[in-house]
Amino acid sequence: MSRKTGVLELAVLGLLHESPLHGYELRKRLSAVFGPVKRISYGSLYPCLKDLVATGLIAEDAAASVSGVGKRGRTVYKLTAEGKERLQDQLGEHGPSAWEDESFGVRMAFFAQTDADVRLKILEGRRSRLEERREKVSSAMSRTREKLDRYTLELQQHGLESVEREVRWLNELIATERSPAGGPGRGAVTARPRSAKSPG
Repeated sequence: MSRKTGVLELAVLGLLHESPLHGYELRKRLSAVFGPVKRISYGSLYPCLKDLVATGLIAEDAAASVSGVGKRGRTVYKLTAEGKERLQDQLGEHGPSAWEDESFGVRMAFFAQTDADVRLKILEGRRSRLEERREKVSSAMSRTREKLDRYTLELQQHGLESVEREVRWLNELIATERSPAGGPGRGAVTARPRSAKSPG
């Protein structure tokens, strides 16, 4: 399974854990999870749903499927017991794959379903990764500053500021998670950084 497919699977399972959904509503909810920078097409969603049904992680809920006069019925999907187990396994992962740009936002969208210690490890891992990125960008700028035109320099400076802003945001989230008031299911979601991605 590719990382891209794995992230979409996680998002689908996470949303269906909240409630059964038909494809149209699921796509709308996925758009909210992935944000405006990533558009989820039916061409990627329905093959994913088909695979999840085939592997028994989700099922078509015939009783809840809806249709109108002269309209094709909408299939409603629900999470199976096996799907719940797979979701819990995925939410328990806190290695580098959970820190990267492709998956961090989706993982955070389901922090309310994630154990507190796992949330903290993901936030700390993400911060560590961004601190490494910040050092690389800063070092590259110091080496090449004299050779760059002002527009390229401005672009690199913008990227550095974006990384620094997200590191500050992560510091705040980590502090909240470590505080007694940030117990299980609470305190993780406050404000989002202005930019979750930056030139690397």
